[in-house]
Amino acid sequence: MKVSFCQSMLKTLEHESSNVFLTGDLGFMALEPLKEKLGKRFINAGVAEQNMVSVAAGMARNKMRPWVYSIAPFIFARAFEQIRNDICFHQLPVVLVGNGGGYGYGVMGATHHAIEDYGVLLSQRNLKIYIPAFDEDLNALVPLLSKIDHPAYLRLGLAPKLDQNFAIPQYSAWRKLEEGKKWTVLISGSMAGNIWKGIRQSGLNPLPNVWLLSELPIAQLPSDFITDLQNSPNLLVIEEHIAHGGIGQMLATILLKTGVLLNQFETRSALGYPSSRYGSQQFHLKENQLDPDSIINLLKKDILEV
Repeated sequence: MKVSFCQSMLKTLEHESSNVFLTGDLGFMALEPLKEKLGKRFINAGVAEQNMVSVAAGMARNKMRPWVYSIAPFIFARAFEQIRNDICFHQLPVVLVGNGGGYGYGVMGATHHAIEDYGVLLSQRNLKIYIPAFDEDLNALVPLLSKIDHPAYLRLGLAPKLDQNFAIPQYSAWRKLEEGKKWTVLISGSMAGNIWKGIRQSGLNPLPNVWLLSELPIAQLPSDFITDLQNSPNLLVIEEHIAHGGIGQMLATILLKTGVLLNQFETRSALGYPSSRYGSQQFHLKENQLDPDSIINLLKKDILEV
C-alpha cells in the first residue's frame, strides 16, 4: 500500500505547495519519486521520531501542512507525548502516516507491530483515524487529508489484489461490500479484501451482509447498516487491533445507546501472541483467528443450522 500511497501523494502534492513530507529515515524503495518531486519539501528527519513530530507541529503553526511518515509503532507510540502536547492540544492539521498497521511487519515482532494504535490515539481530542482497505482508497484519501483542519492518523497496510469480479465501492467512511442476510459482518483495514474474497468463495448460503468501516471515531451509524442489523441481527466485528479501545467496543456502546437489539454480537480482534512466537502477518492473523478460513468457519456454524 505504501507504493500506492506514494503515487497518490505525487498526484496531489504537486499542486499543494503548502504540503511538506517528513520521514523518519524510512520509505526506501517506495518514496524516492516523492523525494525527487518535492525537493526541499521532502525532509528526512532521521531516526528521531519525537523531534520529527514536534517539527511538524511547528510547521503546521506556520500555515504549512505536514505529513509525518514512519513505521506505525514508531509514529503513535514513540512520539505519543509530542502528538498529545504539540499536535492534538492545538488541533493542528498534521497527518501522521503509520505504515504496517496491525501485524504488518510480521517476523520483526512486537516492537514493530501496531495492534493498539487507533485505540491509543483516539484517546486524544480532535484526532481522526483513516484506515484504507484497498490501494484504490488512497486516490480519494490523500486529496482529502491534504486539506483537513484537524490532526489525523493514516493507517497503511498490505492490501490484496482483487480480480474484476470484485467491484470495490468508491471510498467513504462506511461501505457495503456484499448483500446478504442472516449475519452482518463489519470489517476494518487491509485484511477486508481477503475476508470478502473468502466469503464469496466459501459456498455459504446465504452469504452475509459485509460492511467495511474506514474512519474513526464512529460518528453515527448509517441507516442502511441499521436496517441490515434489524433484518440480520447477528453481528460479527473483525479488526486487526486489540479489543480494548477497538471498534467492537465502540460499536457496542453506540448500539446500546441507540437501542438496536441483536441476537448475537461476536468480535474477532487481536489477542497478541498466543503461542509466544513471531511469524508472518498471515501467521499472526491465523493464530488470532482473523484469517478468512477462521471467519468462514465461525459463520458456517450458525448459517448451516438454518
